[in-house]
Amino acid sequence: MKKLSGRTWFVLLFTILLAAGTLILLGMYVVHGRDWASFSANRHLYTDGRIATGSITDRNGLLLFDGETGDYAQDGAIRTATLHAVGDEYGNIITGAKLLFSDRMGSYNPITGVSETGNTVSLTIDAELCQTAYEALAGRSGAVGVYNYETGEILCMVSSPSFDPYDSEEVLAGVNAGESRYDGVYLNHFLSATFTPGSIFKVVTAAAAIERLGALEDFTYTCTGSMTVAGNQITCPSAHGSLDLASALANSCNGAFAELALELGGDVLYGYAEAAGLLEGVTVDSLTSAAGRFEIAPDNSSELAWSGVGQSTNLVNPCAELVLMGCIAGEGSASEPTLLHSVTSSIGLPVKGVSAGTASIGWSEETCQALKALMRNNVLTHYGQEPFGDLAVCAKSGTAEVGSGLEPHAWFVGFLDDPSNPYAFVVLVENGGSGSTVAGSIAATVLNELCGD
Repeated sequence: MKKLSGRTWFVLLFTILLAAGTLILLGMYVVHGRDWASFSANRHLYTDGRIATGSITDRNGLLLFDGETGDYAQDGAIRTATLHAVGDEYGNIITGAKLLFSDRMGSYNPITGVSETGNTVSLTIDAELCQTAYEALAGRSGAVGVYNYETGEILCMVSSPSFDPYDSEEVLAGVNAGESRYDGVYLNHFLSATFTPGSIFKVVTAAAAIERLGALEDFTYTCTGSMTVAGNQITCPSAHGSLDLASALANSCNGAFAELALELGGDVLYGYAEAAGLLEGVTVDSLTSAAGRFEIAPDNSSELAWSGVGQSTNLVNPCAELVLMGCIAGEGSASEPTLLHSVTSSIGLPVKGVSAGTASIGWSEETCQALKALMRNNVLTHYGQEPFGDLAVCAKSGTAEVGSGLEPHAWFVGFLDDPSNPYAFVVLVENGGSGSTVAGSIAATVLNELCGD
């Protein structure tokens, strides 16, 4: 009887352990089954490690990539303009939807497993708007981004230089051979790079000055064209004369913002840059954009003065700058950007909903309202309303010096102060020259295309 009892307990324990293991395995299957199925070695979904099922479209249903055939969009200009959003043939562009959403392109459920017919991944971008932006860059390196700061949808994400994905093999050979014409073609300048901001950083300095120094009401500065800080010259393009904060921002007076930076100090400026989201990467779906930089300079130094102007060692990422603009427009917060619009099965049924998180900055609602008014004033009194038609554009330009003998980076950032057109934008032209003239004209072209009748 004792032997029988011992065997009975052993069988019972074994049965319990087997049942527990089965339940754990089933649980892991439910939770991780999609990840297992979408592993790149799965020949039902991949060929030579490349997605071979499903499709990618823009927000309007325009086909950008067919996984089964390997075909891209029919129009070569569309293929080139949307390359960094879709991805190249060999997966060298890590921001492309072919990599980001490969698990969504494969049709899978826990009951039937992997289906031969994949899903359709719809991106938030408007392919024709991206084409407009890419053509406006006219072959120059840079980035253009537009997003709806209420929903988070990125309508335009363009990086230049780019190439036709049908030329992927030739481009790969050129990159491996070190040919300069292919420099930066795999880099998404909107998401994965940082650049000297120049005067667009003055928005951050202005926010700090409004909250810490009461500069909106009390600040005055007389610009003579230059000022001396610790034996070094801080120069302006011209002598602006007597300025308050609004005219200092509109004229982008280096001396005025250097003065404010010296009053605020490096620790305060760092805190405001951090609160603005410029020092950490911005989340876009499963990606994190490149992190910016602000080094705290000693008090009363020329480095501190220049950092408040947006020079010195400051670096910002275009996507982070875009979200900052959205947060100012939203008076403190905005939706996080996303490229994923929807996923539908082969019979048109939604597979999984998409929702955006919230980004916020540590500036008060009143400060954002003041900045909105100041940036609107920039357009009305300095840049000119005419290129933007009837659009209520709030903006700041930047002409960022990047070294002796090189043209400055041209920036134009901002948003529309219009509930029916809740869009923020960023334009960067590397070594493009004047921010308001070069980048501003690209912004005008893209915004008029987006909001035109």
